[in-house]
Amino acid sequence: MTFLSQCSTDTIASAAAALKGGALIAFPTETVYGLGADAENAEAVARIYSVKGRPNNHPLIVHIGSIDGMNEWAADVPEYAIKLAREYWPGPLTLVVNRGERAKDFITGGQNTVGLRVPAHNVALGLIQEFVKLGGKGIAAPSANRFGAVSPTSAPAVEEELSQYLNPQDMILDGGPCLVGLESTIVDCTKETPFILRPGAVTAEMIEETTGLIALSPEQTDIRVSGSLDSHYSPKAKVVLDAIAERGDGLIAPDQIPTPDGVIRLASPRTIEGYARDLYAALRSGDAQGLEVVVVLQPGGDGLAAAIRDRLKRSAHE
Repeated sequence: MTFLSQCSTDTIASAAAALKGGALIAFPTETVYGLGADAENAEAVARIYSVKGRPNNHPLIVHIGSIDGMNEWAADVPEYAIKLAREYWPGPLTLVVNRGERAKDFITGGQNTVGLRVPAHNVALGLIQEFVKLGGKGIAAPSANRFGAVSPTSAPAVEEELSQYLNPQDMILDGGPCLVGLESTIVDCTKETPFILRPGAVTAEMIEETTGLIALSPEQTDIRVSGSLDSHYSPKAKVVLDAIAERGDGLIAPDQIPTPDGVIRLASPRTIEGYARDLYAALRSGDAQGLEVVVVLQPGGDGLAAAIRDRLKRSAHE
């Protein structure tokens, strides 16, 4: 059977009702596609872990419709976190804050913190709004892929990866390809200054400009968050960084880099934004073509380029 649905108003309303009834709904955000469940339904959330093959001590991000929803899930939120939410929500930023009473262990992985985000995608926001009308408070949603694999940036990629694990009442909302293409920046807001736990499109420079505080990346942290394992975002092919591609290899490289003879070009991004947007689809394309090796020439620079290198380092880790 097919799980894909086009995103009409009626379909989104039906998806919200299914979500409230305990179904899983995969939906697009500006970053990647998420696999959502009612964040207050322990059985539905348990199915997320089962479908993904995800360890149950890995916390889930709760997607809410506006900054007003933060009070439902958080406690003792510092002023700089509120500034970040006002500036970058809706957007590709997850704030890790002290959890409130609504955030239970099955969402937080047993931690005293919870990750919150307002996605910047009309389908995601529409789904949340319809869900709230039915009494819902938040949608728990990690990326809609098997644990450790490449995050999906299109609905067909979700269907290809997860359809065999879904139930008939589950649904995949097709909102087209994701605009950003990398997972959200995750910022620890439980300390006196912000700590970046996962880099993304909201950069350290942007955080510092908004808060007046230096955004640090800790060498070690006791907070578990998505995508923090050494090996993650990994295709079936072996990812080799900054090497010379040989005949039969796949290649992801900036457009000014020529393609060697016999090498399969998977992506030729012209900008850093294009690199982020196309990266995961290119890695998936390599797997679809049965390639054993994909060579990736990494972008230099700070900001989003650093986030791309973070994902590539983990995808290439053995």
